[in-house]
Amino acid sequence: MNLLISLVLIVLIVWAFERLYLRGVRLGDYPVPGDPDAVVTFTSPGGPGPEHFAVIEKVRELTTQISREVRKRDLHAARAAIDSISDEHDYISRFFPVDAGGIPAEWVIAPGADSTRRVLYIHGGGFIMGSAKSHRTMTSKFSEISGCAVLAIDYRLMPEHKHMDFVEDCRTAYVWLLDNGPDGPEAVRQLFFGGDSAGGNLALSLAAWVRDKGLRTPEAVVALSPLTDLTFSGASIQTNEVTDVMLAPMLRILNRLPRSMKSWSVVWKHKIRPANPIASPLFGDLAGLPPTLVQASEAEMLLDDARRYVYKAWASGSPAKLQTWSDMVHVWQIFDPDLPQAVEAWEEIRKFLEARTPG
Repeated sequence: MNLLISLVLIVLIVWAFERLYLRGVRLGDYPVPGDPDAVVTFTSPGGPGPEHFAVIEKVRELTTQISREVRKRDLHAARAAIDSISDEHDYISRFFPVDAGGIPAEWVIAPGADSTRRVLYIHGGGFIMGSAKSHRTMTSKFSEISGCAVLAIDYRLMPEHKHMDFVEDCRTAYVWLLDNGPDGPEAVRQLFFGGDSAGGNLALSLAAWVRDKGLRTPEAVVALSPLTDLTFSGASIQTNEVTDVMLAPMLRILNRLPRSMKSWSVVWKHKIRPANPIASPLFGDLAGLPPTLVQASEAEMLLDDARRYVYKAWASGSPAKLQTWSDMVHVWQIFDPDLPQAVEAWEEIRKFLEARTPG
């Protein structure tokens, strides 16, 4: 009898620990921002177009290849596959490696870029793959439309490293970037953060850390399809599984797990509490943040991560803006200029940054 009572108590303690600590408080429903310009949806009257379906096929081929390599436990080959995305393009920018305070990185410089105006760009890839090389389409375009020198960092990845390792890499690179440009030591005059998917998560987390430390705040943050909730409580994680051709192959297994097992899975992989605001910016204090533009697809599994972050930020008094596109794949902006909706998205980013550029 005593053994049975002990077992019941252990089960209750484990359940309470997961439900109240790992998963954290239940997130509330935040109102739609009152400003009609704060939430905008873009649609194509004639449908997504043939370019979209070509992108779908390309994504399916890539995710199939990556999934195959991951199943074979050949993470090196999976990372090489995603890095190969950049091989197909011609770039107007120059790329050259740099040591950013001990963090491997590369400068991306489009013609006419001002070395005193800089972007810290953090790539996506589920925290396990991706690199400055894989995201050159993004970083080159960012430099082109902003007139800034872009620092793209190669932060440490899982499973070799834990979540706080790549968080610290982002912080280190940020501090270095304040006093160093592509031509050597030089104070920054204007600063932006950018990131996609997992990199969007890290960019939003970094913005909150900079605010809390009273450090030099970026003029704006751009987060593309960001992961903001490592507890995976957003409804679109489930409802958009059928329409998300990029993330579904990786997140489908997660959707089959009981909610409590998802929490322990994050603890095991990331070595951090899922509801910790460092890992899940949605759980943090979103007041006093810089102007933030979030773009996401209505068809992707992280739609509610983007939507809830902007709604909460707006309700907290921070100038956040959400732009969504129907039908697009996760981080479709990487398919610029082949995809018209990617061209459209980058034009919106350009206007957003231009509005925050003095003169």
